[in-house]
Amino acid sequence: MDNRTIIAIVLIILLWSGYSIFFPPTPQIQNQDDPVVEATVSTDVYHEELKDTDIVSKNDTKSEIRNITITSDIYNIVLSSRGATIKSVSFNNYKETNKPDSGSFYLIDNDDFSLYTFKTNFSEGFIIPSDIIYELVGSSSEKLLLNEDSLELNFVAEYNGFIVTKTYRFYKDYYHFDFVIDVKNTTNTHYSGKYNLSIVTPWSSDEKSDFYSFSGPLTFDGKKLHEDKPKDVQKNPVIYRDAVWSGFTDKYFLQALNPQSSVEQVLISYQSGFIENRFSSSSFVLLPQQNQTFEHVAFLGPKKLEYLSASDTSFEEAIHFGFFHFLAKPLFDVLRFFYGFINNYGFSIILLTLCIKLIFWPLTHKSYKSMQGMQKLQPEMKRLKEKYADDKQRLNQEMMSFYRDNKVNPLGGCLPILIQIPVFFALYKVLLDSIELRHAPFMLWITDLSAKDPLYITPIIMGASMFLQQKLTPTNLDPTQEKVMLMMPIVFTFLFLNFPAGLVIYWLVNNLLTILQQLIIRRQSA
Repeated sequence: MDNRTIIAIVLIILLWSGYSIFFPPTPQIQNQDDPVVEATVSTDVYHEELKDTDIVSKNDTKSEIRNITITSDIYNIVLSSRGATIKSVSFNNYKETNKPDSGSFYLIDNDDFSLYTFKTNFSEGFIIPSDIIYELVGSSSEKLLLNEDSLELNFVAEYNGFIVTKTYRFYKDYYHFDFVIDVKNTTNTHYSGKYNLSIVTPWSSDEKSDFYSFSGPLTFDGKKLHEDKPKDVQKNPVIYRDAVWSGFTDKYFLQALNPQSSVEQVLISYQSGFIENRFSSSSFVLLPQQNQTFEHVAFLGPKKLEYLSASDTSFEEAIHFGFFHFLAKPLFDVLRFFYGFINNYGFSIILLTLCIKLIFWPLTHKSYKSMQGMQKLQPEMKRLKEKYADDKQRLNQEMMSFYRDNKVNPLGGCLPILIQIPVFFALYKVLLDSIELRHAPFMLWITDLSAKDPLYITPIIMGASMFLQQKLTPTNLDPTQEKVMLMMPIVFTFLFLNFPAGLVIYWLVNNLLTILQQLIIRRQSA
């Protein structure tokens, strides 16, 4: 990567950062005809609503609370009979750290009922709170093994003349599951009200956010993926209507629910110590001896394409690489394609970098040729600058004539490289956010491509390659600018010391290929 590329990247980063700081995105308020409504909610009104919909029962404490563990090859899920909720989820194929003795990664791990997820309640005309005690039908075991294609659990509770059945249907090799709620009115009176389901994710305002990767509530409306920063939600709850699915994501994992068109709105809010995605139905009437069923598909697992798409509910839309997603997605697919043959993401990154370099080879070749031409004309250009130093307008005219007569384009060395900048940013996001690189080994001392090089060897080699590249690049910079540019390899080396090893490998290989190209051009011009 030559001097102009570095300058272009630095300028774009500064412009991008400045735009984000001074022009932050504003909440969208859409027309009634739009499929999604996103709006702030009055804090007072919101808390009045909670008083009606989140009542805690006091008369079910006589029943014993049970914890039922579902074990499969890929996960362990612990459900509580209190509310028939989920209190713990861990993954057998994903570890907490990359150390050999590391335990399984926990997506959910709570002992406080307020943090249990998949809580349900009924509000308005009839009140069925979220913490009633359910009985697991057909099994007294505390541990159940999912060794068939699927496993179905039915939790049943009676409360104030209503029978509520919560059904979980887990699948052996997948991270999605079916979730069905059925409520029956056994009284002689008709009731009307709403059904509410809450996905709960612990969150504290003291938590540090990842500047490069989004972590927070995520909602897909069928056309657009909406990201709501937790700190923004803390100030103002947000409502989505007719959402296809909603949930909470971090860099690598997702907790989400597709309500299967059974809800009227999703309310995303901050409560004391957690973010809540509350799905609420429209008001419905239950006549005596009548029942109402709500069906959902949920996902608790890694943001890996084959797992997300297996449920056929658009969960795969959670994989999004930001502004340059349209470029990042094909790069991501090619990276996975190479891995299918090589079975090593480090070498897959090298192959992908080589492919990108070959695609842009003609452009960069033209760029370096243009810079060489400009360098040869430097003495004459310097003479013109000295001759018309006091007449800027005449100098510009003479310089344009000079460029035209010598058939050179002063922008020829810069524009081809600027075209490549979006590709660099897109690949950057792919390597930064793909769970495939989490704890993925390369070779020798690099055992995790998503973490920094523990020995800092690759960043130092990358810095040295950058320095050599600058020495080989034709330049028309003045001596002061050249000295400044010589500092760039040092700056980038320190910057890359804590970057994921996969990113450093990409940058290093790109530098080495650029050096090879420069040597070829020099030999052709000799």
